[in-house]
Amino acid sequence: MLKFVGVYKYYGDKEALSNISFEIEKGEFVFIVGPTGAGKTTLLKLIRKEIEPTRGEIFFKNESLKNYKNVYELRRKIGVVFQDYKLFIKKTVYENVSFPLEILGLPGSFIKKRVFEILKDVNLLDKRGRFPQTLSGGEKQRVAIARAIINEPDILIADEPTGNLDWKTSFAIVDLFIEINKRGTTVIMSTHNEEIIKRYSKRVIYLRDGKKVYEKYPHIS
Repeated sequence: MLKFVGVYKYYGDKEALSNISFEIEKGEFVFIVGPTGAGKTTLLKLIRKEIEPTRGEIFFKNESLKNYKNVYELRRKIGVVFQDYKLFIKKTVYENVSFPLEILGLPGSFIKKRVFEILKDVNLLDKRGRFPQTLSGGEKQRVAIARAIINEPDILIADEPTGNLDWKTSFAIVDLFIEINKRGTTVIMSTHNEEIIKRYSKRVIYLRDGKKVYEKYPHIS
């Protein structure tokens, strides 16, 4: 599904990533772990072609990202959830979630049916007419998740999605990612929260100072 081969990323003279190689199979759930400044966000931006590697190559479904001339074609296949939600504050919950489908020009009847399905999945159907500023942090993040999966992406990226949430809400959000993963979506989540890593037995790729320090696979009994 996704493969990094000897990837380096420099910002000027600063080395953000150094010789990163790994492969993620379809349907995996992977934590990208490390302290602030480890290179987690840079790695996730490379997957979506927000930035380009300085050296090395990245493959998505066995095709080099260099071959994606239309970056929006790639991004429709990769949903993303951010720590700060990035919701449209002047749009309702429904309008935030429907937006990616409206851009594609899909029929209104299809959009309504799909949005209602997704909002039900994230337990926000009764909040569909509310605006983001009236929601809790956990509710805002569920809206962001609903918007990220509305197009049924192959990969869901979550960049420190629990960074602004309390413990209970954080675990509820990760539980939601687990359910999405069980339906077949590959999930890649960055975090520096050790409690989350301990609670969920998932593959871990640990970064420090832009280098892959180690990988840990879930125990299979």
